[in-house]
Amino acid sequence: MKTAAIIPARYSSGRLKGKPLMDIWGRPMIWWVYNNVRKSRKIDQVYAATDNDEIYAVCRKYGLNCIMTSPDAETSTLRVYEAARSIDADLYICVNGDEPLIPADTIEKIIPESAVGFFAGNLMTKIKTAAEAVDSSNIKVAVNKEGYAVFMSRSLIPYPKDRLLFDYYKHLGVLAYTMEALEFFKNTPKGICEDIEDINELRFIENGKKLKMTEVECGSLSVDTQKDLEYVRQVIGEMLEGEALRV
Repeated sequence: MKTAAIIPARYSSGRLKGKPLMDIWGRPMIWWVYNNVRKSRKIDQVYAATDNDEIYAVCRKYGLNCIMTSPDAETSTLRVYEAARSIDADLYICVNGDEPLIPADTIEKIIPESAVGFFAGNLMTKIKTAAEAVDSSNIKVAVNKEGYAVFMSRSLIPYPKDRLLFDYYKHLGVLAYTMEALEFFKNTPKGICEDIEDINELRFIENGKKLKMTEVECGSLSVDTQKDLEYVRQVIGEMLEGEALRV
């Protein structure tokens, strides 16, 4: 099975404009995401996908494969679809360009044993703090007993009416699609829940398509604010310091 990772990188962000270019210890954020993915031996090709000339130029400067996509792509999934059309692969793995802390071995867990026809999957991890749970930038997910998503929301789901001792989960910015799944997304109108919540994956759920959720243990953080960026800089700085001490 041929696998290709595509990293959608958007310049315009409501809360942190230009975040793929934000400096983290002398390198732009997109470099850190890209090189984390490159470490995987199960991913055959890696590309960034952007509609921004500055991001494209930075990728070229650092030797990162990059595909220019249309500025009309309204979602990261559509940007992945556009890029995937020029890449020969059986499975396309989307790694969001604002997830610089996700390690390669965690990303690999999204890869199924086989991917034929329609397949869409997403990583999820257990929420560990109340602050994470109430943060609307963390997309919460409820799954059925077979591990498929029942619903996703920026609110707390499920609501704790009769039970308090259970775990909440949030989705991570690592997803996988076959071309059939990407084409379904491209050709299917946005539903009311997707429109209200602004969650791409609801397009599959609202239309009765299976979205396989895979649980992983991961302390990753999507960078949505300046505070998030400072935290990521601290984590990577400690990692670099540890590597220097081991040499």
